[in-house]
Amino acid sequence: MRRKAYRLAAPVLAAAMLSLASVPASAGAVRDVQTEALSARLFPLFDALGRDTRTMESVRARPELAAMLRTRQQRREACAADIGCLAQAMIWTAQESALMAGAAVQPSGTSSGTSDDGAAAQAAREIEGVNAVVRTYGLGQVPRYPQIDGTGMIDPLETRSRLQAAAWLADTPRAASAQALDPSFDFALALLDASDRNDAIGFEPLAGGLNAPAMKRARTIDWKRFRYTAMIVTGVGPEVDDMSLSPFGKYHLRLAASRFAQGDVPFIIVSGGRAHPRATRFTEAEQMRKALIERYGVPADAIVIEPYARHTTTNMRNATRLLMAMGAPLDKDTVIVCNPGQSAAIESPAFVQRNMAELGYEPGKVGRRISPTELEFRPSPQSARVDPRDPLDP
Repeated sequence: MRRKAYRLAAPVLAAAMLSLASVPASAGAVRDVQTEALSARLFPLFDALGRDTRTMESVRARPELAAMLRTRQQRREACAADIGCLAQAMIWTAQESALMAGAAVQPSGTSSGTSDDGAAAQAAREIEGVNAVVRTYGLGQVPRYPQIDGTGMIDPLETRSRLQAAAWLADTPRAASAQALDPSFDFALALLDASDRNDAIGFEPLAGGLNAPAMKRARTIDWKRFRYTAMIVTGVGPEVDDMSLSPFGKYHLRLAASRFAQGDVPFIIVSGGRAHPRATRFTEAEQMRKALIERYGVPADAIVIEPYARHTTTNMRNATRLLMAMGAPLDKDTVIVCNPGQSAAIESPAFVQRNMAELGYEPGKVGRRISPTELEFRPSPQSARVDPRDPLDP
């Protein structure tokens, strides 16, 4: 029945695909607060451009950009009702990305912290972020970490349904979006939404909610009283469905509680997102916080959750971002607490290379080893840089 329905709908699909060429800038545009939040989180520069009409029109009017955007439009039009073709047409080529990045400006409303290396570099990252989402969630490319990322094994008809919905959504006006520039941004956002992968905005604002007590305390803390600004407890997610904390994770918490009892660390940053196993309903940092309070009696205002990281590299980067938000001095060490194997991996030259490959920089410098389970770590302000190439953990 479903296959027949798709065949009958082909003329309608063809008409819908042809309409993708010219997304109305404002007619019928409505706010979608969830997509807005995800757009601002993943694509801050282009999201701000969508809200800055004057700058948007100025960018679109540049002859070289107008010609490039027109070529992209024609590529989409040529796909007609072929949804797979359309998804491929949304990909930015290296030449297109370079041209758009070269013309990038910093629209009003963007934070300088998201592009400390300039608007052009940030624009290039955001465009590559679009490509990463479309390839992974639209074209089925195997991601770097297939055990936790991507769509997994889904029915081909479901794949087609998600692509079709993304195409229609990219063509349906959304207020203050970058659709008038290029529909690929909303196409990527719709693919994440269709796959229920809105992880990157699940705990916003991060300074509120479960983190509010610790953030309030951080405003009055005398950092000089403590040897370290914080303890970073890395995630090590379970591989068993419906398990909230892994056996290694429980070991990490015992280590953390014991270290905290020494009194030279004012805050514990527990880091781990909704990663293991794929599509788990548990956010590791949230579960770690709960266990520290209920099992070990650690005060709530001493615990900060970092609920987005899915890799050890982003454990370090995201913890540094939270330290910045807390007002902690970055010229002071933190201490990383985890199992001996993970600790040794963080200390190794291979981890430096992994950071460079996955993040493009080191989120900080690993320092002195204190014990088999403890390392000193000096955070880097580069960690503020937004990189949407990892769309669930920007």
